[in-house]
Amino acid sequence: MATFMCSSLFLLLLLCCATNSTLVTSSEQSNDYLIGSHIVSHAAVERQTHFRFYWHDKISGRNQTAVRVADAPEFKKSISTNFGDVYVFDDPLRTGPDENSKLVGKAKGIYLEDGLYKIELLVAINFVFTDGKYNGSTIAVLGHNEVLTTVREMPIVGGSGLFRFARGYVQLRTYLYDQKIGYSVVEYNVFVNHY
Repeated sequence: MATFMCSSLFLLLLLCCATNSTLVTSSEQSNDYLIGSHIVSHAAVERQTHFRFYWHDKISGRNQTAVRVADAPEFKKSISTNFGDVYVFDDPLRTGPDENSKLVGKAKGIYLEDGLYKIELLVAINFVFTDGKYNGSTIAVLGHNEVLTTVREMPIVGGSGLFRFARGYVQLRTYLYDQKIGYSVVEYNVFVNHY
């Protein structure tokens, strides 16, 4: 009887191990860089956080926060969209549209003019938080921005710190655009899913 019980327990243990493991193929065994692979539990609570802040971008004048680092002069005569221009920016993120509203972080990244016939941008941004419990955490956004559209949307592609494994989207609306002084204020509504 004891031998039967031990054999049954051993078989049960083997079955449990077999259902919780994944077969490793011979091609996976040859990857020296593979540290481990396992099923991630979906028991962790995923939350969605909504932020609203204002991106202040200044491409000329005093206190400039964005600079053109490349352009395509051959297009300047034939089109009116600045196609090919590339900007690097380190812009303040504030709680309001006023330049003196509270600073909560920085928007750091690049945007490039990629529209031949419309003002369109390819944007890569890291929102780097400097305030409160999110200080040091980041949210990464990469997407298409059709500037003259009232509401635009870009995807969140990741993050760090409290936003590790982040996903979601941002909606943006131009609050102010002054072409004469090269100053823009854009409202960002950020909907970020994270653990």
